[in-house]
Amino acid sequence: MLLAALRNGSKAPWLTAAMAGVAAPAAALVVLAEPGTSGPQAAFAGPVLAIALMAVGMITASASGRIRVGVALALAAGAGLILSAQAMGAAPSPDPRAAGLALIVASTSFAVRGGLFARSSGRKGWWIAVAVVAGEAAVLFTAAAAPGALPGWLLALLPAQWASAAIDAALYGRPLGTVLWELLALSGTAAATLLVAVLWPRRWPYLIMFGTWISLSTLVWHRPPLPLFAIDTTGAEAPAG
Repeated sequence: MLLAALRNGSKAPWLTAAMAGVAAPAAALVVLAEPGTSGPQAAFAGPVLAIALMAVGMITASASGRIRVGVALALAAGAGLILSAQAMGAAPSPDPRAAGLALIVASTSFAVRGGLFARSSGRKGWWIAVAVVAGEAAVLFTAAAAPGALPGWLLALLPAQWASAAIDAALYGRPLGTVLWELLALSGTAAATLLVAVLWPRRWPYLIMFGTWISLSTLVWHRPPLPLFAIDTTGAEAPAG
């Protein structure tokens, strides 16, 4: 399926996904993987991996028109980047299962968005994916480089930020309960976006998709307590890079 897509279509989206989702993040992680990395540098690990997943998952899904292709390639890219960073000296994730869950949820969410772009815009869909990745990357890296420079409500709107927070929690040993709303937001928006893609060209499902996005972003921002989960989240911070 992947080889057929490469043979029958332009190679530009695949090269773009490889550069933005593999080569550039790998170069960044060469610096971030130094033993004892902390402070401003460590703040970039989550955003780098989140944008890598977004670039690969969203662009390849929109280029191929196959959500499963985007999910598989995003997972491969994310796992490869984490293993490469660990081989260069980064500390392994204290909970590999949590890291795996964060990667799966984020990769699926991004690939579903790419699949919608393919359905709604055809061969031009991957250009929309590139624009979305570039925009969210700019916001995430600005927030990581200058904490507090951007309002928390803006970060709470970004799926890339949700993924970044979940990945950071898994990599640095924080309970996933501290980023439960981010994981639910990624899952909920993926389901709503898939509904739009399945029912395309009907337009009314867009109301559900945008309503779901705003509602879940509000929950991420306000973080209401969930009594069913006996997890101490008092140390959790508002969304940040």
